[in-house]
Amino acid sequence: MQSLDDDQAVEVVTIPLAGKSSIADHMVIASGRSSRQVASMANKLADKIKKEFGRIVRIEGLPVADWVLIDADDVIVHLFRPEVRSFYNLERMWAFGDDAGVSAASSG
Repeated sequence: MQSLDDDQAVEVVTIPLAGKSSIADHMVIASGRSSRQVASMANKLADKIKKEFGRIVRIEGLPVADWVLIDADDVIVHLFRPEVRSFYNLERMWAFGDDAGVSAASSG
């Protein structure tokens, strides 16, 4: 979360998945203002996860960077350009009919 905040990600949302899905324990969704910013945030975040936590990180969606998925096993991060995020609306899909599980982090 700190890395995304440092890189000026906007509309950062966390969704707890533990007990709801076996794909991960947490999902983070955030936006960048451009494909270039999304790609930069994704690369920095993946490097930080590798260095600080020693995890294997898989990235999908580079170099186009309209939607980049970072899979760090128990945490999945989706980084979007705003138009693409709005189109796919993952927050609604993963809310399981309950917005109480979705929390927004304060950022830009």
